[in-house]
Amino acid sequence: MYDAGRKVYTAKGDDLETAKKELIEILKVLEGELGEKPYFGGETFGYVDVALVPFYGWFYAYETFGKFSIEAECPKLIAWDKMAPEAMKKRFC
Repeated sequence: MYDAGRKVYTAKGDDLETAKKELIEILKVLEGELGEKPYFGGETFGYVDVALVPFYGWFYAYETFGKFSIEAECPKLIAWDKMAPEAMKKRFC
């Protein structure tokens, strides 16, 4: 995911469109794995969730440079992220 995201904020023109499509495909795979569950591990916030939290910080940059909305493409992934900080506090603090 990192490489695809990096391409979004460094590419121009046709390369940007290709990079954007690649990143969106990756995000859709993640969203597919999330499915209807609140967290990747089901009802419990787990290791996969923890591993993905740092990438959320890059979403704004991807959207800004790529001129697209991750929420429009992957709404469940954004909903997951809105719950993630509170879930981390409950689980690890």
